[in-house]
Amino acid sequence: MICLRPYQREAVDAVYRYLREHDDSPCVVLPTASGKTHVIATICRDAVGQWAGRILVLAHVKELLEQAADKLHQVAPELWHQIGVYSAGLGSRDKDKAIVVAGIQSVYRRAAELGHVDIAIVDESHLIPPEGDGMYRTLLAGLKEVNPRLRVVGLTATPFRMSSGPICGPENILNAVCYEVGVKELIVQGYLCPLVSKAGKEKADTGGLHVRAGEYIAAEVEALMDKSGLVESACREIVEHTSDRKSCLIFASGVEHARHVAATLEGMGQRCGTVFGESADADRDRLLAEFRSGSLKYLANVNVLTTGFDAPNIDCVALLRPTLSPGLYYQMVGRGFRLCEGKRNCLILDFGGNILRHGPVDAIRTHDPKTCSGGEAPAKECPQCQSVIHAGYAKCPDCGYAFPPREVPHEASAGSEGILSGQVTLTTHPVEGVTYTVHVKRDAPEDAPRSMRVEYQLGWSKYQSEWICFEHAGYARHKAEEWWKRRSKLPVPDSAEDAVFLANSGALAETKSITVRSVAGEKYAQVVGHELGEAPECPEPGWNDGEPVEGACATADDEIPF
Repeated sequence: MICLRPYQREAVDAVYRYLREHDDSPCVVLPTASGKTHVIATICRDAVGQWAGRILVLAHVKELLEQAADKLHQVAPELWHQIGVYSAGLGSRDKDKAIVVAGIQSVYRRAAELGHVDIAIVDESHLIPPEGDGMYRTLLAGLKEVNPRLRVVGLTATPFRMSSGPICGPENILNAVCYEVGVKELIVQGYLCPLVSKAGKEKADTGGLHVRAGEYIAAEVEALMDKSGLVESACREIVEHTSDRKSCLIFASGVEHARHVAATLEGMGQRCGTVFGESADADRDRLLAEFRSGSLKYLANVNVLTTGFDAPNIDCVALLRPTLSPGLYYQMVGRGFRLCEGKRNCLILDFGGNILRHGPVDAIRTHDPKTCSGGEAPAKECPQCQSVIHAGYAKCPDCGYAFPPREVPHEASAGSEGILSGQVTLTTHPVEGVTYTVHVKRDAPEDAPRSMRVEYQLGWSKYQSEWICFEHAGYARHKAEEWWKRRSKLPVPDSAEDAVFLANSGALAETKSITVRSVAGEKYAQVVGHELGEAPECPEPGWNDGEPVEGACATADDEIPF
């Protein structure tokens, strides 16, 4: 039996809550390597074991299908006889099981054969097109003909498409994000590996590349990146920067480019494997096994190892292809998020200007597809040591280089970003929604004090959190008491669990806006002020003199959430 991490449990509960309270379809946003398959497997287990539902799990690559089936057997071993796989690539065509894990390419025209489905779970759901036909939309339309009450649950790390913007909307297959947790938060909690980055000393000039369907034309990208001088320079840097690293995954711009990179590394005494879409399965499986085991240090690929590839030992990712797609950029960098024994961080070597183009991976900037303007770069490169750092630094934190003052025409209004390291900025944001959950610190002992995590939604995919420490002592408890008394006429709770119960029951005043303090060059911002409504006068049903009523917030076993 697998025990869910706190944020995975929150994600599962958010899906159930959404399905009970709405009649459309939710999306869960979890970073790469955060364990989406555990969430999927838990939903499947509950839907079949508790509510006798029928579930279809959809993915587009066999690695994701294998992961989903494997986690299902770990999470719900008692349901092994009810789990089937429908995938031509895996040589299986189960269609009558209670849980069917299916490759979209194999089933998109077979809705009638699959029969009645209650929930369709789509992994990597950003691949669902916003309109038109496509495999996902064809299948889901067919399933709705069989069961008009079909609900779709999407999971993705990147809830946007470059060509059309957010994947959730009133007219889309997925209608709203019901739960989201960020990269930065999971790194701080110790669930994801920290990343560090360097830009290549010699970079390709992408200014002459043409764009088709929102992305650079592939043939032009390969021709640009496959120049001998650039390949040799990049390979020298890769070898130099990975002398103390174990496993380097290289993203090349094309097949010939990857072969050129591998040959150049071999000429430097470094063995490098290559994996392409047309690689024979036996060769591909052998190379991936060697890479995962650590016996092969360098592995170059082209459009193959972006999703579904799990190799926790990767401690360097080299980007030898520029991309305009923030999703592809995220998926490439995300190969280094997984934790591994002895791995302090993962180094990102960027030879395509992607970090400067898209921003830090924990704060990717996406743009309105109807406009061409990308705004000011969110990061900059140190000319002395090639570190890619936040644009707010006046001095490089890695080598001490002092950046010269910028001279630019003034804008019509003053910006809110600090220009000097240490400059403080206070910004007030209207609050669109608030969620309250119990927060448990990673690897803390069972008797360690917990806190209440308050997450304010400030816009689409924009959140700010604060932690209220009811179970702590001293100053932290005093601050929690003051925080509660400003919002409620009920007694201050003694536990985070009681506080979350009362908050979710309506015991707290509405938060209309918050003021956030940020410091240029520092990673995290703080909530320093709140605009509140009136504290509620009367207890609502489900309260009992400030104490939770037993079972008031629990979901009965026989309650069907879909």
